[in-house]
Amino acid sequence: MRIDASSGKSAFSVYGYFAKWQKDGIFAQLNGLLRELVREQEGRSTEPSACVIDAQSVKTSTSVPVTSQGMDNAKNIVGRKRSIVTDSLGLLLAVLVTAASVQDSNAGTRLLDQVAADHPTIRKTWVDGGNRKSLVEHAAALGIDMEISTLTPGTRGFTPISKRLAVERTYGWLMLNRGLARDYEALPARSEAMIHLAMTDLMARRLTGEATISWRNPTSPDQIRIPG
Repeated sequence: MRIDASSGKSAFSVYGYFAKWQKDGIFAQLNGLLRELVREQEGRSTEPSACVIDAQSVKTSTSVPVTSQGMDNAKNIVGRKRSIVTDSLGLLLAVLVTAASVQDSNAGTRLLDQVAADHPTIRKTWVDGGNRKSLVEHAAALGIDMEISTLTPGTRGFTPISKRLAVERTYGWLMLNRGLARDYEALPARSEAMIHLAMTDLMARRLTGEATISWRNPTSPDQIRIPG
């Protein structure tokens, strides 16, 4: 919080408003409202019937407390893990930021509980092969059929799995935001808010037909346009 020199009264800084709105759930609400509009624009029902769950480990800034970080042994990354749930269009339904050492199944359990409460229409979900049988059983208890999508044995190189392509593309969209290239936030909840903000910007541009500016080359005439 900063002090207004002219009046002597306290005033919120930009980050102060960001922190307050995050705590009040404003960014999550904006994300939900815009998601419904995008789904309507695409000729879909406002509420999805299926979703995809995936996780991404990212490195952290020096400002991030060590206590909120961890080691992802599979990817050899020290930092945090972003676990998200998207609909079939790749639009965000839920996000959870944890230490990178947290197992995908543990994060998935918490996300499934949230999705089941917020989106009772969902009856199907896809996850990758890193998840455990216990997560499948937990999904079944919530009335959600979970399918584990894996690559065909012997497959080499990058081979996208069709059922999980939506969520992989969402991570690609998120990484167009310089502030998400790594995790800079001291609190995991603030990191989640940054992801909500990125998706809000993306959906607003999609609704208005504007191009998405990439921080990698902001002056390029060929800005990335979100497919309709």
